[in-house]
Amino acid sequence: MPRDLLSWTKKDPQVVDHFSLEIQGVEEATFQQCTIGESSHDVIEHRETDKSGKQFITKQPGNLKFGDIVLKQGITDSMDLYKWRQLVVDGKIAEARKNGSIVLRDSENNAIAIYSFKRGWPSKYKPADVNATTAAVAIQEVTLAVEYISRQQ
Repeated sequence: MPRDLLSWTKKDPQVVDHFSLEIQGVEEATFQQCTIGESSHDVIEHRETDKSGKQFITKQPGNLKFGDIVLKQGITDSMDLYKWRQLVVDGKIAEARKNGSIVLRDSENNAIAIYSFKRGWPSKYKPADVNATTAAVAIQEVTLAVEYISRQQ
């Protein structure tokens, strides 16, 4: 193992207060909940035989893929997320594809971590469930299909 990986200093975990979505470098909205999709490879199994005739399986990385990003926020009078989804509904997928970032922020609005994505587009928009008998905030949800995710900070 490289020496620099062993010489890291332990840091305390940061408390995340909220998340923001930046599209093309412009902050679009803040969120209360966010699920950032995982990166994974398909596993390709290859059966081999050694010189003695014993069979064994080797595993190779196949296609690289990234999971969706799911964002939840209290509904406001902003129509931005809905309009972005509507581009896809209207068949304007090239216009809807955007590069962006999910920025995890502390209570003082400082960036703790930044996860950038490429060629994201809203594959799903779920309007808020409403119940007039409770005093809860109505939460809307948007799912972004992305082609690549990387941590920048």
